[in-house]
Amino acid sequence: MKVLISDDLAPECADIFKKGGVEVDTKVGLKPEELKAIIGDYDGLVVRSATKVTADILSAADKMKVIGRAGAGVDNIDVKAAAAKGAIVMNTPGGNSVAVAELTLGMMFAMARSIPQATASTKAGKWEKKKFKGHELTGKTLGIVGYGRIGHELARRAQGLSMKVIAYDPFVTAERAAAENVTMMSLDDVVAAADFLSFHLPLNDSTKHMVNADMIAKMKKGAYLINCARGGVVDEAALAKALQDGHLAGAALDVFESGDAAQGDNPLLNEPNFICTPHLGASSVEAQEKVALQIAEQMVDFLVNGNAVNVVKA
Repeated sequence: MKVLISDDLAPECADIFKKGGVEVDTKVGLKPEELKAIIGDYDGLVVRSATKVTADILSAADKMKVIGRAGAGVDNIDVKAAAAKGAIVMNTPGGNSVAVAELTLGMMFAMARSIPQATASTKAGKWEKKKFKGHELTGKTLGIVGYGRIGHELARRAQGLSMKVIAYDPFVTAERAAAENVTMMSLDDVVAAADFLSFHLPLNDSTKHMVNADMIAKMKKGAYLINCARGGVVDEAALAKALQDGHLAGAALDVFESGDAAQGDNPLLNEPNFICTPHLGASSVEAQEKVALQIAEQMVDFLVNGNAVNVVKA
């Protein structure tokens, strides 16, 4: 068996393949045509988010048995095309949960206390203490849309700050959430009640622009919105208008519909109460080590023993 690692992963990833008796090559930064030219030599492919595993590339993957995503989202992999070639796609959905939850919480603090804006002001030689009077998180209501692994980790941390946590997730029972002191509500009720509204769900046909002008209008005036899930969940033009109108006190995005917020003319970048990061959700040392080890172990177990876990449905 032979595996290609095409994105920058912790070196321990390759070590696990070698220990499992699987030959491994690491070739980072390949152009699409370069990847297509060699992919036919491999039984497995390991990626993060940089490599785009398209149908065109997969057309040459005649030996491919498994594609492993070191992380949760598989937006960069054509799962149906992989299945058509007889290859499964597996991910590591729990490996970066803590990292994303902590970034989300950091976003909440940053917005509530205007930390980025106050930092820029102070570095510019100003002392605008009164301008940046903020809010405490204690006693506020956090609404979580998508109560999976990340939502669960975020809820635990918010509860440590004495926040009330409410959530919407059609796949989670009220009883299970109640056992964790989280109140399950309808989507409209969560949106209307939250002081901080955070989204943790995949991007698909039903979640595309879920956060639109209608939903934002249902939010509390002065509420804060956070998206550390997937770009495209938020209608960025509608969000920019809500910030301009003063309906929302602030917003924070880690992901953008274009993939890169610097591309094009994104109206959000001109809003003073908007903060952003370049898709850092899973970018912690600990998370990257964890997902690299996990995907290697899963793929070795599949290639050597035939055991498949965390398989993504086509």
